[in-house]
Amino acid sequence: MGKFAFKMPDIGEGVVEGEVVEWLVAVGDSVKEDDPILSVMTDKATVEIPSPVDGKVISIVGEAGDTLPVGVVCIEFEVDGDGNAAASEEAPAPEPKAKPEPKAEPAPEPTPEPEPVAAAPVVQRAKGTKALSSPAVRHRARQANIDLNMVAGSGPAGRISHADLDAHIAGGASGASRARPMGASTKVERNGTEEIKVIGLRRKIAEGMISSYSTIPHFSYFEEVDVTVLEELRQHLNATRPEGAPKLTYLPFIMQALVKALEERPECNAVYDDDSNVVTRHEAINLGIATQTDRGLFVPVVQHVEAMDIWQSAEEMLRVTSATRDGKATADDLSGSTFTISSLGRLGGLGATPIINKPEVGILGVHNAKDRAVVKDGNIVIRRIMNLSSSWDHRVVDGHDGASLVQLVKSYLEHPATIFM
Repeated sequence: MGKFAFKMPDIGEGVVEGEVVEWLVAVGDSVKEDDPILSVMTDKATVEIPSPVDGKVISIVGEAGDTLPVGVVCIEFEVDGDGNAAASEEAPAPEPKAKPEPKAEPAPEPTPEPEPVAAAPVVQRAKGTKALSSPAVRHRARQANIDLNMVAGSGPAGRISHADLDAHIAGGASGASRARPMGASTKVERNGTEEIKVIGLRRKIAEGMISSYSTIPHFSYFEEVDVTVLEELRQHLNATRPEGAPKLTYLPFIMQALVKALEERPECNAVYDDDSNVVTRHEAINLGIATQTDRGLFVPVVQHVEAMDIWQSAEEMLRVTSATRDGKATADDLSGSTFTISSLGRLGGLGATPIINKPEVGILGVHNAKDRAVVKDGNIVIRRIMNLSSSWDHRVVDGHDGASLVQLVKSYLEHPATIFM
């Protein structure tokens, strides 16, 4: 038998290091070539790294939250043949300290009552809440016909690891509790706490929000939009849509309205490099669509919306947001935006102050549309009203310009025929 030392690979796109999000294997596990072994967060995306060989895991370097540079040995396998032991000797020392992993000792003499395997702490999940896990864990659960909502997760925010799934299969972990019917239990005091390490995407989001909010002087602008006529058009187009075309929501219309509005207000379709004090205005309109996933907030990008019609906009938006939710979005899908839309969907709300997706200079927040009683031509009538929120980088976008952009979008949405003219 030999030893195979595997180095953190070069993921490309100029990435020089990656943060360990989750080890998908543990010391003692046997893996096959191409089995996922490690989930890594880079500045671009979260990626799963496959095993390069068939073998048994004998050591792992780094734990969740540690940053490993490209080229450092991150895992060692016991393999058939000679392996590549020299790679381990030449590898530079990693930044984080390796978490010691004891080697398996010979089994002790059997006792009349062996100790049971310790169960992972059960995370209470509210009814309808999705269990958190990697794609590899979900795949294994499907193959084993296991409902992940009944598996105890011991990771951050109750994330389920391979070890949790193994323990559940072996009978060593209890299922996650579902919501109990009213009156089914007596109320008791609760004093427990749970510490959740801020790592991976959540840490990236936190850093991005701090950078954006602390360096960009935001100003916000709100407006109401009467989308009664737009709703009639949307219903008609959905009823007569071409075969295979996606169902239209409001967002594709807003995307097309932004195309026309940003062409009239090019100062809003820009990015600002505050280190060099250069604003770059873009002819291409690449719209980021803020998308909530079970792994955190991502902003997939619909590239060149100016070259699309309403159906193409809807189809591409559905593709990139679905890929993002499924964890299959590429680095290209998640980069290059020039302006961002943040939709609160069914959560609705009357207004918000969305934080700008740095280095962009503006963001548009979309709230759900509701029927309201409004005054029109001196009469009280029922109209369908949608609220828009926006935030702007006041260093480079004047209040008049940001407000004008929102007013242009409002005009196009209230007279939707003009979107297509």
